[in-house]
Amino acid sequence: MAQNMTLQQRRKARIRRKLRKVGGGRPRLSVFRSSQHIYAQLIDDDKGHTLASASSIEKEMRGKLKTGADKEAAVAVGKLIGERAKAAGISKVVFDRSGYIFHGRVKALADAAREAGLEF
Repeated sequence: MAQNMTLQQRRKARIRRKLRKVGGGRPRLSVFRSSQHIYAQLIDDDKGHTLASASSIEKEMRGKLKTGADKEAAVAVGKLIGERAKAAGISKVVFDRSGYIFHGRVKALADAAREAGLEF
């Protein structure tokens, strides 16, 4: 099976394996970026549940943003996921960049989530 995985899938699996070891039961802040939008989820891997989510495709975000595919959208999604995490009683998470380089939109989302009160 590992032979059929793309390089990105292997990188993603490697990152998630390491996060599981160092996570210590903390929820995982997972990021997905497409060419048009950016998404973030807080996931409890032990139970397999999504605790909170935010994306640039939501109605409240579409009205504010020019496009869902720039750093401003990533900052807005990062702030929103931080607020929703606080509302759910979550303050410490592990950051899952999903195989993307920690640069640009992914970094902007992470920095905004930190400013909103998440620790990782």
